[in-house]
Amino acid sequence: MLESLRNRVFVIYLSVSVYYVIIPIGFVTNWWLSVDVMAPNGTILVTGGAGYVGSHTVVELLNNNYSVIAIDNLVNCYAEKNQKPESLKRVEQITKKQITFYNVDIRNKEALDKIFKTHKIDAVIHFAALKAVGESVQVPLMYYQNNIAGSSTLFEVMQNNGVKKVVFSSSATVYGLPQHLPITEAHPTGQNCTNPYGKTKFFVEEILKDVCTSDPEWKVILLRYFNPVGAHSSGLIGEDPSGIPNNLMPYISQVAIGRREKVFVFGNDYSTKDGTGVRDYIHITDLAIGHLKALEKMNEADFKGWKAYNLGTGQGYSVLDLINAFAKASGQKINYEVIKRREGDIASSFADPSLAKKELNWTATRGIDEMCRDTWNWQKLNPNGFQKK
Repeated sequence: MLESLRNRVFVIYLSVSVYYVIIPIGFVTNWWLSVDVMAPNGTILVTGGAGYVGSHTVVELLNNNYSVIAIDNLVNCYAEKNQKPESLKRVEQITKKQITFYNVDIRNKEALDKIFKTHKIDAVIHFAALKAVGESVQVPLMYYQNNIAGSSTLFEVMQNNGVKKVVFSSSATVYGLPQHLPITEAHPTGQNCTNPYGKTKFFVEEILKDVCTSDPEWKVILLRYFNPVGAHSSGLIGEDPSGIPNNLMPYISQVAIGRREKVFVFGNDYSTKDGTGVRDYIHITDLAIGHLKALEKMNEADFKGWKAYNLGTGQGYSVLDLINAFAKASGQKINYEVIKRREGDIASSFADPSLAKKELNWTATRGIDEMCRDTWNWQKLNPNGFQKK
């Protein structure tokens, strides 16, 4: 039937003819049929939209009257054949709103260009990237190709299509070995990055700064995340890594549910209160809301160029703090074993988030107990993650 409709144009009337949408069907082969419905706050393209941070941010966008186009190459997501990713199906269930989705790799310039030419996109939130610190040490070229070359391709397509607003998913890893704690945005970046993942985030930040210098029409916000954890309060979406988790919280939750025997603690000889690494853990919903605040900031009339903000709580917790808090929240015993340090890790890292509070009107409101409780709720309801069995 699709063949017979190819190259035709349909006019679909929605909400008693308040809106109408023209859809060129010939573009849809092997893609998701898409419907652009006017949204009061505009249309946002979300790269890596099916991933952990991406999917939670899409929830907040939809709940705040944005229209969302999500793209993802599904490398780290679960999706049944010829179906939307399960995470985005559940986002639609949470929000009762539809998402336009494309299975696209950001390195595919032609496919990206088609999306930009088909939709009126107001801004981009760029999450798509490989993100495992340890893996990046083992296969740095793969990280440079995906994270840097892919981002460069995306920005080129944006430039060519006149879309010059982007919120970039950066990381506290750009600060490398902290020269002071808490870490402010004025802390040097790139000088002491301890792993290729952090270097890719630094290099992409530098690319965007250069783009802003070359073209004053660009508006860029760099959000430097600390350590996202937790899950949506509904328990419908959460962190579901493919294979062995690279981050601590999903590893702990998989031990609690019985999928893994014990947590491996990478080193207990750091200069911290209990010898284990200290990090600034931030609830995923607080982090997602930070992206909406960034979009609002870019829309201010006097915003120009680029700006960087830390998204963290300002509170550091050790690995053992998190294990103990999760045991309390879940009522489960969390077995763990201390092994040698992991290459590329640092002793302590936590944010000074005061600039985001001052300029974005953003503050993290959820503490470690809520982070653990929501993660456990997600894991209990989804013992195998998004997979049904």
